[in-house]
Amino acid sequence: MEFFNTTSSLSHLLPQQQHPSSYFDVLRQLGESPDSQIANLSLIERLWASWYIFMNNDILATGLLFFITHEVVYFGRCIPWMIIDQMPFFNRWKIQASKIPSNKEQWECMKEVLKSHLLVEALPIWLFHPICANLNISVEVPFPSYSTMAFQIAIFFVLEDFWHYSFHRLFHVGWFYRNIHKQHHKYAAPFGLTAEYAHPVEVMALGTGTVGFPILYAYLSKTQPYGLNIPELHLYTLTFWITLRLFQAVDSHSGYDFPWSLNKFIPFWAGAAHHDDHHHFFIGNYASSFTWFDFFMSTESGQIAKAKREKKMREHAEKVL
Repeated sequence: MEFFNTTSSLSHLLPQQQHPSSYFDVLRQLGESPDSQIANLSLIERLWASWYIFMNNDILATGLLFFITHEVVYFGRCIPWMIIDQMPFFNRWKIQASKIPSNKEQWECMKEVLKSHLLVEALPIWLFHPICANLNISVEVPFPSYSTMAFQIAIFFVLEDFWHYSFHRLFHVGWFYRNIHKQHHKYAAPFGLTAEYAHPVEVMALGTGTVGFPILYAYLSKTQPYGLNIPELHLYTLTFWITLRLFQAVDSHSGYDFPWSLNKFIPFWAGAAHHDDHHHFFIGNYASSFTWFDFFMSTESGQIAKAKREKKMREHAEKVL
């Protein structure tokens, strides 16, 4: 594939003489194809292939796919939290129950986030497909196995958490906080939309952890250093990973800790309770998805964590004396 390929890499799935008039026409033709390989594709694989065939331009198809997915997932996940904020029934699970965001705060935050999406995040998204092509990140069907995708996404979660912890902690140091991170802390009681309410430098720095490690993984799978047998990365896996990451980011800023929240079933999952303390106390709890980095680095936030650290310091002082 050429680095700046402007045709569809999936066009071979349809006969050249058939010119689809619409996306759904492509989907219909794939569904009626006598080719056994196409017939065995799942619905999501046919939907995916139809998109790339219809667009007939991989750069445009990937750019639109990523931008639309990002907007639909982000705001689609925020809307339920906006509704919940207006329903007093759910206040019993609101972590900072006295700080319900007003409609004005929600609207002002949404405008700033949209501005960031259009002015900061859009350009890197449009440049992403040439990088994918150069690193052999496939858009072909069928997709990799579920086990391969789960393995790769698990790696991305752990590495992104480390990256987020490191840079988030840096952003709480003097100059970085005053000039960059302070914007994100405008709301001491976060709500869903605040997940991406941040300075452009912070958006790009923390976003690198989400996209950069998959790119590094793809490079390693292409070069296979030291004879490693690293499975190739598929763009669908990357899309699914970013979807999960958006869900995690919005949920951790939701301000609600339910009995059915994920951290009740996975002890080391951070969730809203973990990140809400960070906004409330303005320090500690720097990790995004998991609690282990804050635990091992003694940067847990909140009164209980503070008491534990003070007790540990007293015990250490007593031993020294």
